[in-house]
Amino acid sequence: MNYREAEEKDVQNAGGQNAGKKKRDEKKSPLDQHVQKRILKLRELLRYHSRKYYVEDSPEISDAEYDRLFYELVELERQYPAFYDENSPTLRVGGKAGERFEKIRHTLPLKSLLDVFSYEELTRWLSKLEEDFGPTDYSVECKIDGLSAALHYENGSLVYGATRGDGSVGENVTANIKTIRSVPLVIDYPGMLEVRGEIYMPRDAFEELNARREADEEPLFANPRNAAAGSLRQLDPQITASRKLDLFVFNLQASDKTFSTHDETFSFLRSLGFRVVPFQKICHTADEILSAIEEIGEKRASLPFAIDGVVVKVNSLALRQKIGEGTSTPKWAVAYKFPPERKETLLTGISVQVGRTGALTPIAELTPVRLAGSVVSRATLHNIDFIRERDIRVGDVVLVQKAGDIIPEIIASLPARRTRELPVFEMPAVCPSCGEPVTRDEEAAVRCTNAACPAQLMRNLEHFASKDAMDIAGLGPRILKLLKDGGLIHNVADLYKIRPEQLVSLERMGEKSAENLVRAIEDSKGRGLARLLYALGIRQIGVGAAEALAARFRDIEDYFSLTVEEVAALEDFGEITAKSLVDFFSHEETRRIVDELKAVGVVTVSRGQPAADDRFAGMTFVLTGTLPSMTRSEAEEKIKRYGGKTSSSVSRKTTVVLAGEDAGSKLTKARELGVRVIDEAEFLEMIGQDPKGKTDVI
Repeated sequence: MNYREAEEKDVQNAGGQNAGKKKRDEKKSPLDQHVQKRILKLRELLRYHSRKYYVEDSPEISDAEYDRLFYELVELERQYPAFYDENSPTLRVGGKAGERFEKIRHTLPLKSLLDVFSYEELTRWLSKLEEDFGPTDYSVECKIDGLSAALHYENGSLVYGATRGDGSVGENVTANIKTIRSVPLVIDYPGMLEVRGEIYMPRDAFEELNARREADEEPLFANPRNAAAGSLRQLDPQITASRKLDLFVFNLQASDKTFSTHDETFSFLRSLGFRVVPFQKICHTADEILSAIEEIGEKRASLPFAIDGVVVKVNSLALRQKIGEGTSTPKWAVAYKFPPERKETLLTGISVQVGRTGALTPIAELTPVRLAGSVVSRATLHNIDFIRERDIRVGDVVLVQKAGDIIPEIIASLPARRTRELPVFEMPAVCPSCGEPVTRDEEAAVRCTNAACPAQLMRNLEHFASKDAMDIAGLGPRILKLLKDGGLIHNVADLYKIRPEQLVSLERMGEKSAENLVRAIEDSKGRGLARLLYALGIRQIGVGAAEALAARFRDIEDYFSLTVEEVAALEDFGEITAKSLVDFFSHEETRRIVDELKAVGVVTVSRGQPAADDRFAGMTFVLTGTLPSMTRSEAEEKIKRYGGKTSSSVSRKTTVVLAGEDAGSKLTKARELGVRVIDEAEFLEMIGQDPKGKTDVI
């Protein structure tokens, strides 16, 4: 259908919204009937042209003409609210911000795929399947690197969109999914339909987003998948709308219409206006499958979206039923994962970065190269031993990859490509930030010896205000830099001396924002000793170690007289950790900071309650994914309060896995081992806490 045919289409069928309304329409005034007819026509035209632009990539009208139609509809809907339609194209810009995502149980489980990492593994899987069930056809498709979601339609309208969650239960993100322009809000199918797709952020949108965040001095997203996940779960759909997400559909989950093959479902979904995964090909033999994988792999770097592999699925739906499903993965499909993408580039320089613990880290400055979905221009070189072992020199051609497709790293230098002798890199003898002498410790790290080093100060401040530390809302890197540059803070204790009138002169800081920030800083005074110990940034002391220390030594004054032997005697504490703690509290600067913190009213004693009871005694919990209403740290605190322990890995000794949104391999392993898996609601029931409240019921 072209533009003119769309203009002439009977608007009484537009969006499927007028069935059964004929009698009511007859009662409307001629003006109302005319307005309704125009509104329905505009909606139909905008849906048509959105599909041509976002799905078929063949626009028929200019952006200006589309905008003219769009804003005409906006104005008519504003003037005539009686004709409201929740699936109107005008609502894609983002609706009302939500407070929390409600849970939705999927029609069918959204299972993950079995991964294979070599052609040999893939060939063995194919051989075993055909040995058991005979030769068959396969659908070979791109594996989009995003996050999975289900879209549920009834009577032609999108009812809800939900994240994958734990596979059985996801979160309702309908308002956010509606902002994705390629998602049809209305389809020409009157029955029930549920599809599964991959939501992703195009590479150009990812680079644009990170450029904005860098300009605002906000933390950068590691990769497009990470950015897409953060964008989809925004409580304000208008933020999601600004992130330019997109979606490819890769499976028909459920429908009251029957099909014979997966390929048939793709044809049907295309006809309804869905974007299905590109480069899909039906293959008949292992050789054809491997050839298709090679073809997709060659296109990978030039694609406008990130892919991390190729999915191979049995095409026959009846055969899929016969092959069956595993506990967490279907047996009729696998995902071939590409090896890490590697590129050659030129090492143009080595800079040195000072961390919050004083460690000097060499950073490789590279000629920018596109790698695994983003442009890489820097990579960590870890320490001087790493550089010497690989004979890395400025001017070398180096081989770069992303560890886990996230963190850029140099695999090797290519000395054979040198055209001249290059100088050997040496770490500086003085700190590049403050000019004070540096020393090398037992961990092969070179460290600045100046506790008042400016570079350490900024990172110490950021760590002190972070969520697991003092959790000061609104105090991010940009504000901290403004405070430091303005001479308002010289150490962490100075934060508690700031007044609202000192903040209002800062860039983008109004009176209300200043009051909120000062209130947040004030509120953090009562976080308790465990959080304060972690916030002070003591080497080797993480969240768990800080909690264990605060439970044993309950006043910060105790720490100034501790010995290495006393600390090392604690469970899970070694001599290196003990020495780091004792050394920290032996410095005059630490004494001064603690005195200042006490003077401004920061709580420096442990107010934590002993275990309310021992209901979790002997139990080991593993946490994975994002919980709806609490952080992992908060959940761990509750587990320990009731006598339980937490672990970072799943084993046969694990008692319970507490799984949230985007739970990954830990959830899979738990199911394989038969370990009990619970969600946050079950956890809250176990501790007798009202899910809507904050008070334990003992």
